[in-house]
Amino acid sequence: MIDKRPFSSRVVDGVEQAPSRAMLYAVGFKKEDFKKPQIGIASTWSMVTPCNMHINELAEAAATGADEAGAKSVVFNTITVSDGISMGTPGMRYSLVSREVIADSIETVVGAQGFDGFVAIGGCDKNMPACAMAIARLDRPSVFVYGGTILPGKERRDVISVFEAVGLHAAGKVSDIELQEVEATAIPGPGSCGGMYTANTMASAIEALGLSLANSSAQNAVSNAKRKDSYSAGAAVYHLIERGIKPSDILCLEAFENAITVVIALEGSTNAVLHLLAIANAAGVPLELDDFTRVGLRVPVLADMRPSGQYSMSELIDVGGIQPLMKILLDEGLLHGGCLTVTGHTIAENLAGVEPYPPEPQVIRPLSNPIKKDSHLIVLYGNLAPDGAVAKITGHEGLSFAGIAKCFHGEEAAMRAILDGQISKGDVVIVRYEGPRGGPGMREMLSITSAINGLGLAQDVALVTDGRFSGGSHGFVVGHVTPEAFDGGPIALLENGDVITVDAVQREITVELSEEQLNQRRAQWEQPAPYATKGVLAKYARLVGTASEGAVTDN
Repeated sequence: MIDKRPFSSRVVDGVEQAPSRAMLYAVGFKKEDFKKPQIGIASTWSMVTPCNMHINELAEAAATGADEAGAKSVVFNTITVSDGISMGTPGMRYSLVSREVIADSIETVVGAQGFDGFVAIGGCDKNMPACAMAIARLDRPSVFVYGGTILPGKERRDVISVFEAVGLHAAGKVSDIELQEVEATAIPGPGSCGGMYTANTMASAIEALGLSLANSSAQNAVSNAKRKDSYSAGAAVYHLIERGIKPSDILCLEAFENAITVVIALEGSTNAVLHLLAIANAAGVPLELDDFTRVGLRVPVLADMRPSGQYSMSELIDVGGIQPLMKILLDEGLLHGGCLTVTGHTIAENLAGVEPYPPEPQVIRPLSNPIKKDSHLIVLYGNLAPDGAVAKITGHEGLSFAGIAKCFHGEEAAMRAILDGQISKGDVVIVRYEGPRGGPGMREMLSITSAINGLGLAQDVALVTDGRFSGGSHGFVVGHVTPEAFDGGPIALLENGDVITVDAVQREITVELSEEQLNQRRAQWEQPAPYATKGVLAKYARLVGTASEGAVTDN
């Protein structure tokens, strides 16, 4: 027989659960608390990265909000790792892996402790989609809170300024002293990387999904607004429990289309493709790679934000955040206004009283003058990527590129060649064996794209990889190539001198080789030894699916 009691009642009610209650008294419960809904507060606080260094304070605010609404809050932690710190090193292999570990750990604690609902607070690239995946899996009343964006550094610098300074240094355009000054002044304090990189992209996407409170994604990390948002999230979960509203009432295909629409309008990161596919998988929603093309054909790019544009998230916040943008999209018929959200209201109801942007905001273009009339997230197919690849092409780079392949086994080899001056105009840099299984962990190529940009080759060199890209990458870049090299995909068969063509209009990525030539090379190909044979990387490589399916481990 199915037990329909509240989850917490199964843990604390009855004579037989006296030991459970005894242990909970020791962590601060009072007798009356056992009659209240229990709300977990999943905190990703750590001093590993500035993105998450302040989240303990937000967790305390969320706990207070839950308690004052009538629940009993319980704060717990999970891990995080920093993409920005591990970028360009073997440690970056753990980045995407951490998404699965974090989702698993939140699911484990909430499931084991019998929480009736929870708040999940994330502030860096992988813990944010991980929180949403756990919310979808557990299907208990839940609210996601974004830790907030960082303020700009000196001279409007951010972390990408430092990565690109490395390339400028290699080109002799920045001295040792100037490089040190950039690195010392780019990161002024708490918060996630400041452009429309992956953190701000995913915060906006999760809000558009309906899993966070209105305007949660557009707040500075160091602000009263962010603390109030966290407090309100704790109270909101209590009210969701009262009303019986669960993530499965919110997460539907139309909600994911809303998220894709907002990501495109904001010119967001390619990682959104990977993460939204993963969240949809957790929710049992049939989202597919081609849905990004279908939605993208009708949605314009409107935000002039870094890395391809000029402005930071804090500057978008100054003119009103993403709510006025969502209102524009709703009024244009580009959002599904009837989708339910964690406020208990629909998207349309949440946006009803939103004030428009001030006249002529530079950060957001009008619909009549978009940066690009359709999506910058281009899904490509062809004999180089039979199962798909994802490019971020804004039009600044041009819409097609043909060049000569220069092939590298892994990121380090490619980076050495770039800094040693071995890459020239017209080259297509192929970085392979960096896919979900082959990396493992699908490392981001921000160091490489930043070095190429710093050398002044962004318009003249393309990069194709079975790995992925940071939200801070820009230029003619194609990632998520599937099948990956480790699985014997065509990218493994390329040789120096092959002619590669990327056509964003036709949505094709091809190599000038016949099927017979590819088959001849395939017959000679041997799968390399795995990077790891034990531990979390090895387990991940054995379990993970393809990038075109979100690189999830619970298919």
